[in-house]
This record gives sequence, structure tokens and C-alpha cells, in this order.
Amino acid sequence: MDINIDWVLYNGKIHTQNNHQPLVEALVVRDGKIIFSGSSSEALKYVPSAASEKALDLKGACVIPGLTDSHLHFQYYSIMLQNINAELPDIQDVLHAVAEAAARKPKGSWITGFGWNRNVWGGVMPTAALLDAVAPDHPVCLNDKSGHAVWVNSAAMRIAGIHTGTVTPQGGEIVRDAAGNPTGLLLEEANLLVESIIPQPGVDELAEMVKQAMAVANRSGLTSIHDFDTPLLFRAFQKLHRERALKLRVTKGIPLAYLDKALDLGLTTGFGDDWLRIGALKLFADGALGPRTAWMLQGFSSAPDQTGIATTDINIIREAVFKANAAGLACAIHAIGDRATREVLNVFAEAKTKGLTGNLRNRIEHVQLLSPEDRYRLAELNIIASMQPIHATSDMYIADQHWGEERCAGAYALKTQIEAGAVLALGSDCPVETFDPLQGIHAAVTRRRADGTPGPSGWRPEQRISVAEALKGYTLNPAYATGMEDRLGILAPGWLADLVVLDGDLFEVDPMDMLKLKVLGTMVGGDFAWRAESLS
Repeated sequence: MDINIDWVLYNGKIHTQNNHQPLVEALVVRDGKIIFSGSSSEALKYVPSAASEKALDLKGACVIPGLTDSHLHFQYYSIMLQNINAELPDIQDVLHAVAEAAARKPKGSWITGFGWNRNVWGGVMPTAALLDAVAPDHPVCLNDKSGHAVWVNSAAMRIAGIHTGTVTPQGGEIVRDAAGNPTGLLLEEANLLVESIIPQPGVDELAEMVKQAMAVANRSGLTSIHDFDTPLLFRAFQKLHRERALKLRVTKGIPLAYLDKALDLGLTTGFGDDWLRIGALKLFADGALGPRTAWMLQGFSSAPDQTGIATTDINIIREAVFKANAAGLACAIHAIGDRATREVLNVFAEAKTKGLTGNLRNRIEHVQLLSPEDRYRLAELNIIASMQPIHATSDMYIADQHWGEERCAGAYALKTQIEAGAVLALGSDCPVETFDPLQGIHAAVTRRRADGTPGPSGWRPEQRISVAEALKGYTLNPAYATGMEDRLGILAPGWLADLVVLDGDLFEVDPMDMLKLKVLGTMVGGDFAWRAESLS
């Protein structure tokens, strides 16, 4: 028997997602691919003995295909690990963290952070004055949990040139007091007034940050990601790829601002290799639920006179989709409110009618609210539903508050999309939420938070999905979304050796106990990117 192999993994409970062989005991890996799946006795024939350093006794552990996060912002997350975590239970806690940062950083240097959520503060409104009191000599910019609002102090506004007479950018809002003075809260496109002037790390520095972030991702069981951050991150990923230091497979989205440059270069979706490839053009149709900037057909239940913000003019979106699709670039459009999702669906329908879409796999990102008339249109148009199960459990109370009982029947509707026949690609929107895929699977299956709320049935229990459906949403469906469904997401001969070893069976534990499962090992391309000491 050929012994030139990477690994023999045996004595496990391996869920392959291969319909012809769904459960096996062992896998054999060579050159980054699986060459055998079956019994332990047959697998061990590939090595001289079970004592071989290439033979790994799984000791009954559960193995599943490698997990993909279909929507995240890895640059933001990588940088965030170095900055303030503002996701704290009280505004005073955030101010204390800013004060501590101001005490240790040189005067004039930026203080940045992510994660504040005034909804958990009882609605307390953040202001520049509050930050001025604890950091008068540093410009401060803190992104909220949704990523659609920033809280800045007076020093940051001075540097950015924000004052009473500043014109509000299209698709954004500078929140002002009764006298017209900026309060320190910026929404949507207005965020860029400050974010665009914050010094960014260089490629080498960012690549080192990304290495740290990848290690965390691997420990969580992630083997692939679909990223929607900036070209700077793409350059960092390329650097790591050249150095053979990538520990995740990356599908990289292209921001709308770079569409013409991408077209000039002739870039198309799928260009690259199995480690780093071009994904979809990323556009924004609206804002988010938390700051009430999601674009709505009717006013929010909590603010009937507000219908959110169309962050990009729909005519600009239409033109971009037509140009991109015609040139071979798929599109991924952020749409949260029911007006936003409808408008985007209409644009995709036009593109299809014009014969522009071909075999491209266009996507809607988030799909948080659909009107009854639109709930089956993604499947009809072959649009991928890129959704985040953990948003449902995180947002459930503010969804009820802002959208009301009747509309929430179409909110975060995972099961509806599956029943309609849409491809459901699941992710986290990290750093908005944790990218831990086990937490995402738990949320999809239970519609409950870790503490059990809102009760045994979960929030909107009719939208719960099965473990098998959730796992497919983190494996096979993301592979389809990036054009790799013929080699990724199944553990079978000829397929890429990306897998996760767990200390319990995802299919057998009580759904609430999924959160107790531990990742013992994460293999990407035949190498363990992470392995616990107990798995040796």
C-alpha cells in the first residue's frame, strides 16, 4: 500500500455529507486531498502500523467538513483585536475603557474601537461631550455593533472638518442637536467623514494582525471565509499566500468604489485558486436595524415617520449590477429592510431578463426582512440568501420593537428560504457578531440565546432549521456560492481535506449543549491549522 500520505485519521465518527457514504470511521489524506474514506482497518493499511506518526487515533471524536463563514469583515476584526472592545453593558464602561486608552497612548494619537450598542444601555444617546470628558487630547472614533454608526469626539470632528455648516453626505446623516450642531453621532455614509482619515496599518502590519485573527478563526473551526473588506486586506492576504501562510481559504469581495478598476483589469468572479479567489462586487442598499437606517416600505413601529436610509441610490446599484454581471462579476448586495430587499430583487430580475447574469451566483447579504410578496423571489431568481443566524437571536427584541409583530413574521426567515428552494449560505457578519460557527449553528437550530431566552421554543420557532440544514449552510452552500461545490464541503475521495474535529457529536447532543462543544482540531488543505493537545 502507498504510504506517501499526510494523515490517516481513524476510529472517529465522521459525518461526510457524502450521500453515498454519510458516516465513516476513517479518512486518508494525501497532498491536501482525501484519497480514502471508510473503515479504520482499511485506512490503517496506508501506514506501517497504528503507531505511525502519520496515524491519528480520533478516539471516537466527531468529524465534520470544514466550516465557512459566508459573510464577515476580516480586516475590521483583525484590527479590532488590537483596539477597544466597546461591546460593554453600560455606556460608563465604554467611557472607562476610552479613558484607560487615553492614559497609555500618546496625545494626538487615535483611539478606535468597535461594538457599542445603545439599545442595551436603555437608549442612552452617545455624544461627543461624553468622550471629550475622558479623552480631550485624543481623536476618538468608536463603531457601533451594527457597523453603521460611529461615535466620535470633538477632536475627531475638528480633524475631519465636521461643524455646524458641514453638508450631510448623500446616503448618510450627521446627527445634530436643536441648534444644528453635530452631536458626535454619524450614520451610514457620514461615517466616512471620519473613518477615511484614520491612519491605516500598512500591508505588512495588517498581515501580522491577520495571522493572529486567523489563529482565532481556526480554533473556532473555520476553514474558509467570504470577506467584504478593503483592497488593503486583499494585499495582506496575497502577501500571506505568497508566504504560504494562509490558514483559511479566502473568497474576497470587491467594494463598489473599485468596480471600474476591477473591470479595467479584467477581474472576474472565481479568478484565483483554491486558497485565494475573487468573489463578488459588494454594494450597500441600506443601513441596519439597530440605528433604524434599514430602508423600509413603511415607517418603523418605534418611529412611524422614519423609513431608514437608501445608502446607495438604486439607479447607481442598477448600473453597477448590469456592468459587473455583463463582465463576469457576481454581485453581493447588503439589504436589510423590506424596501431594500425588494429594490435589490427588482434589479437582479432586470439583469436576468437582460441576459446579463448567465451562471453568475448573485447574492443578497443579510436578507433580514422580506415582505410577504418577496419571500420566494430569491429562489425564483437563483439569488443566494447570505444570512447570519446569530443576528436573529441578537436582534430579536429590537426587531419586535422596531418592526412589530406582523412584519417580524418575515424576519430572519431561514426556514422560509430553504423551503422556497434558495441556496442558504450562512455566516456571522463578524465583528458585528462572533464568527464562532458553532454559535451560529446553535442559533439557527434553536433560535435561542446562550442563556435560553426567549424560551424553549425560541424566537419565531417556525424559522428553526435542522442541524443538517445548518451544517449545509456552513459547508456545501458556501462552496456553491464561491464556485467550489465540486471539491469543498464533502469528506470523500478527491475532495479537499478541510475538516473539523469536535469533542461531541453535533447531531446527537441536545441543541442547547452545542455551545459546550469544543473544537479539538481544524485541518485546512491536509494540515492541522489548530490541534488541541488532547488530539495527539
